[in-house]
Amino acid sequence: MSKKKPELDSNRLVISSVNPQSPISEQYRTIRTNIEFMMVDNNLRTLLVTSAEASAGKSTLIANLAVVFAQQGKKALLIDADLRKPTTHLTFRVDNKIGLTNVLTRQASLDTALQGTRIAKNLAILTSGPIPPNPSELLSSQIMKDLIATASRNFDVVLVDAPPVVSVTDAQILSRIIDGVVVAACANQTKKEELSRAKRLLEHVQANVLGCVLTQYESEDAAYYYYGV
Repeated sequence: MSKKKPELDSNRLVISSVNPQSPISEQYRTIRTNIEFMMVDNNLRTLLVTSAEASAGKSTLIANLAVVFAQQGKKALLIDADLRKPTTHLTFRVDNKIGLTNVLTRQASLDTALQGTRIAKNLAILTSGPIPPNPSELLSSQIMKDLIATASRNFDVVLVDAPPVVSVTDAQILSRIIDGVVVAACANQTKKEELSRAKRLLEHVQANVLGCVLTQYESEDAAYYYYGV
């Protein structure tokens, strides 16, 4: 009797890779273009994506942004710095035994922790690694600052997935060493008050907030994303 194959979780599909001609993929490219204009004007190389609350689509957003940057020929690095609830290894189906926490605790070098993916040859991934008991302390360390500085020298664009900013302080900590921040807001879920609170928290630490991306909004024709500042 043959074993039943595990069902494919459609929520983990990177749409910009499996269906690059879809309207949603086109919206990701539009977001990329808008970000690129800001990157050129302000010499930005590192980008952090967070949200006000959990399940707002930030990790899906940043995974697809990483893919469309790589598809454009950019040498891209995606870092999973959501050390509370990491998902990048699940999305890209890569190993998570060695990742960011191993580098930050000097158990591995950045080069040995990086992984490639079949989805895009120009895309490198640094998964979270084992979940630590002290995420905030690790992310605020000098080693983390040095890691971001090294990555920004070796990649055209570095994308960092951070936990929701209202829930924990990790995104605020990281935003101080990242060039620009994008906040994901989920249609019919994210409350205006929580989004405003997220913006205030980021501005309190002088984060460079580039804008907000509305996720999971469905029009009559097709689901799409909206980008605005």
